[in-house]
Amino acid sequence: MNQKSYTCPKCGNRKAEVDEIRTTGAGFTKYFNIQNRKFTAVSCSRCGFTELYRGTRAGGASSVLDFLTN
Repeated sequence: MNQKSYTCPKCGNRKAEVDEIRTTGAGFTKYFNIQNRKFTAVSCSRCGFTELYRGTRAGGASSVLDFLTN
C-alpha cells in the first residue's frame, strides 16, 4: 500500500502502519489452530483506527509450520 495516499477516515492523519495478521478459519482449521487466513492490517499512527483487508489464503509450508508450533 502506498502510505503517501493514506488518510485516516476517523482523524484525518496521513501516516499509517501496515502489518500482516493470520487467523484460523472454521471447523478443522479452528480445532487444530491452523492459521490459514491472511489479512493486511492498516492502522493509523495517531488514533490507532485499523482496517483489515483480506489477503490470499496462506497455505503450504506456513500452515504446516503453524500446526507444528502450536
